Amino acid sequence: MITNVDPNSAMFLNGINRIEANISTASNQVSSGLQITVASDSPDQIGMLLQLRANLAQNTQVQSNLTLAGSNAQAADSALTASIQLMDTATTLATQGATTTSTATSRDSLAQQVQSILQEMVSISQTNVQGAYIFSGDQSQTPQYTYDPTQADPVVTQQNAASTGQIENPAGGTIAASLTAQQIFDDQDPVAGGPATDNAFNALNTLVTALNNNDTAGIASSISLLQQSSVHLNNMQSFYGNQEDQIQSANTYASNFNIQLQTQISSIQDADVPTAATELTEANTQLQAAMQMEGQLPHTSLFSFLG
Repeated sequence: MITNVDPNSAMFLNGINRIEANISTASNQVSSGLQITVASDSPDQIGMLLQLRANLAQNTQVQSNLTLAGSNAQAADSALTASIQLMDTATTLATQGATTTSTATSRDSLAQQVQSILQEMVSISQTNVQGAYIFSGDQSQTPQYTYDPTQADPVVTQQNAASTGQIENPAGGTIAASLTAQQIFDDQDPVAGGPATDNAFNALNTLVTALNNNDTAGIASSISLLQQSSVHLNNMQSFYGNQEDQIQSANTYASNFNIQLQTQISSIQDADVPTAATELTEANTQLQAAMQMEGQLPHTSLFSFLG
């Protein structure tokens, strides 16, 4: 192979190419802040970098899920606080209705108030967060219960899906996502079947029926059902209190893990910008000096020695 480039010129061109490559690398690092922008920049590190990025994306999604779960838990907690207050009000009304001084007329008035409480309790069972009924189990687009005052039992079951969802805990394991409206407000007796004695819907409806019938004994017996229902609602609220604590701890862990992952990613892909800027300046200086020196060198050929 014949080349028209002499060895000195070839060496000079190779040196220029190296300097220009250094300028390009340093310039890219200064402008992007990264020392790895494509796989070829550091083939031995790219696998680890991609894995860290995948871990970060997954952890970010877990954080997003925890944020939504936290909002749901807070909404559920507030809903149960309201429901417990309603049960306390209903108990007070039942106590009034059970007195010997109450009349059929006054009990009719009390029945209307308790019926309003029952309707509001059903509304609480339909608590909605970001378009999802949080007490509807796995069918969160449909409320489990609606209210129909034309029915003898105005609480109408729409669906009874279980809640099987789990919230991923980045520290390990899962957190139970939610209780259902049936578990909270419509507890069933697993042995005898039918409403359990701590069933809030049943306790309120039983009281309404007794007040409408001017049934003093029935009103008095409903007080026990209301009290048991109130205890049950408090227990259900404890579930969400514990869940909020777990979600907060999981969120803290996820935040710390995010920082750890971002630090690891930065240590691999981030450029040392001040050093890169210095290298860029030095490379430009070297290029300028090389060009000046090349321009000052004598250039001779065979014709220079011919007369």
